[in-house]
Amino acid sequence: MILDGTRIREKRLELLKEEIDESGLTPRLATVIVGNDPASELYVRMKHKACEQVHIGSVGITLPGSATTAEVIREVTALNGDPDISGILVQLPLPPQIDTLQVIESVAPAKDVDGFHPENLGRLFSGHPVFAPCTPLGIMNLLDEYGFGLAGMHAVVVGRSIEVGRPMGALLLSRDATVTTCHSKTRDLPAITSQADLLVVAIGKARFVGPSMVKEGAVVIDVGTNRADGVLCGDVDFDRVKDRASAITPVPGGVGPMTIATLMENTFFAAKRSLCPGAW
Repeated sequence: MILDGTRIREKRLELLKEEIDESGLTPRLATVIVGNDPASELYVRMKHKACEQVHIGSVGITLPGSATTAEVIREVTALNGDPDISGILVQLPLPPQIDTLQVIESVAPAKDVDGFHPENLGRLFSGHPVFAPCTPLGIMNLLDEYGFGLAGMHAVVVGRSIEVGRPMGALLLSRDATVTTCHSKTRDLPAITSQADLLVVAIGKARFVGPSMVKEGAVVIDVGTNRADGVLCGDVDFDRVKDRASAITPVPGGVGPMTIATLMENTFFAAKRSLCPGAW
């Protein structure tokens, strides 16, 4: 079974648009991008397009690639204080001269729709999330849409980034999966991945996971986005693994669309929380 993230995204965005229209609220997302990295610019354009689709207002702030940490934080601080802004997204990665952690910490937790602020990550890891990072939460939503029961599953997450790997493990634990996290120092990686009922791969290496690393009948979630031989591909060798897995996400069209849908949902949630924080 091919897990169609594009179809599920469109379904969820249509429902979200209806909910926003009925709510009477005017959620608004602000994006901050530093420099002119083509991939980052593309991602930001896609996010603004999704905002239009669901009737979320949006504003984009672009800073030169030479911007300092203080200059980025100044823009973020202004957005924190703007009552018309529901959510703030700082597009990563930032140029090397900028202290990324300082910038992330400068975003008000109540507007941190990316879910990267230490306060929101702390809530997530304590089992009481408010905002979770969009990619792992989008994966959870995709699994739910297809009706996978996660309780008791052995889930193996390959990758330990704060954007995907670590919060993915926390979300899976909260749903009673048994979680193993692997990384670049893991010994005999294939022996571990081949035990997984659910395999989530986020390591940034094109077609790294082949059939020998996948258990027969496993659910395989490919988070990777790489360009190899002139084509876009994931961290999983899709053509060789798809017949071994019971379900698998394609690249493109799998996890990526779910990330954007979840960002929109987080932004609307932020707008609702701003009216009555204690109710959520």
